[in-house]
Amino acid sequence: MSDKSYLDWPFFEAQHAALEQALDSWASQHISQQHEPDVDQACRTLVRQLGAAGWLAHAIAGSECGAAGATIDTRAICLIRETLARHSGLADFAFAMQGLGSGAICLHGSAAQRAAYLPRVARGEAIAAFALSEPQAGSDVAAMQCAAVRDGDEYVLDGEKTWISNGGIADFYVVFARTGEQPGARGISAFIVDAGTPGFEIAERIEVIAPHPLARLRFNGCRIPASQRIGEAGQGFKVAMATLDVFRTSVAAAALGFARRALDEAMQRATGRQMFGQVLADFQLTQAKLAQMATGIDAAALLTYRAAWQRDQGRIVTKEAAMAKLTATETAQQVIDAALQMFGGLGVVSEQPVERLYREIRALRIYEGATEVQQLIIARELLRAAKNKDM
Repeated sequence: MSDKSYLDWPFFEAQHAALEQALDSWASQHISQQHEPDVDQACRTLVRQLGAAGWLAHAIAGSECGAAGATIDTRAICLIRETLARHSGLADFAFAMQGLGSGAICLHGSAAQRAAYLPRVARGEAIAAFALSEPQAGSDVAAMQCAAVRDGDEYVLDGEKTWISNGGIADFYVVFARTGEQPGARGISAFIVDAGTPGFEIAERIEVIAPHPLARLRFNGCRIPASQRIGEAGQGFKVAMATLDVFRTSVAAAALGFARRALDEAMQRATGRQMFGQVLADFQLTQAKLAQMATGIDAAALLTYRAAWQRDQGRIVTKEAAMAKLTATETAQQVIDAALQMFGGLGVVSEQPVERLYREIRALRIYEGATEVQQLIIARELLRAAKNKDM
């Protein structure tokens, strides 16, 4: 069982510890740890379960829309993702995508948009998706080619999106497309596109090492009402970055959940595995590795919950969120690899806990900004601060 003394850290309030304890108890009873053969159906079921139990109310903002509060509680989102990730990578995914997929509507949507989509997201009745990446525009958002052309009271979308989580099962997609107000990132707008809209299709389903719904989307003369645009024209890049700033810290929290589960598994293995007349934990090499794992997890947790706490205080956390995401995902990869090594051959047997974790963690070092992108963000913020100090 993971050490939960971190819930006493000054970053948290009493309701946060109560939330984690209640969710951990619920997940133990309702969440399967196995990878289900029908991942689409498993994800739909998880969204409904999370909604019915009230957990998705924390993924959105606005009490009038069924949210847990008027604003998003970043620490709550992080604790929920960490806890779910300890139990099931797909459960964490299902929760996170409800938040990320509807985040732009929470932050910048009109009253009508919020009323139409957010209550259904909170109840688990509508599955959300966030469609930003393209074949040639992943980390380089300014290279986006998917276009939306204004035609009277409508926009006409043409182009593709790829690596879209919940692609193929989502009920609506927040799609970012070039509208051309200015060159580069300043000429992008955000739109809500409902599944089944004529001219919109799922071009390809994509299978990845940690099973979850993923797809390439295609828009061919897809007409949507101008009222489906989120925020002002040309402000889509700001909408996307504001959404990612909320949820990037929670990616770090999910990585923490995976890492804590891996340490739990490693401790059980180390203290129970007989070898050369003693147990694995009696060897100094094992002790050193366990110490490195535990220290890395605590260091990543401090960065993660510092960023979450700062955002909940209304501060800009671009640098802090990047530090948390970089450190937590890279540390979790190392911790899980070390845990798998302790299991030896058993560690690579399909559907063993550490084998599942090994597959689950890899994508976290890429999505919502790869490790290398986080390094660039941190350096950019440091240099900007230094320049402003000298002026």
